Amino acid sequence: MAIESKASTTRQRKIDKSELIKDVEQYPDAYQKERAERFGVSQKAIWQALKKLGLTYKKNSTSSESRRKRPAGISTKKTTV
Repeated sequence: MAIESKASTTRQRKIDKSELIKDVEQYPDAYQKERAERFGVSQKAIWQALKKLGLTYKKNSTSSESRRKRPAGISTKKTTV
């Protein structure tokens, strides 16, 4: 009895990559949940598709440390007595 391999086929995805790219261009500030509702898939599926495409979204353009407020009443300058 010989083992025969099955014919391989390409997996059909629910999310069309070109449509997802168009959606990102049209709605750059949309949440993944909103995209998922438009495409009829889960939020995780959108996350995975965006990750495969190398698309990331960062809310803050500056680092959070540079925007932190210093505690009131404490001087950051060194004083010598």
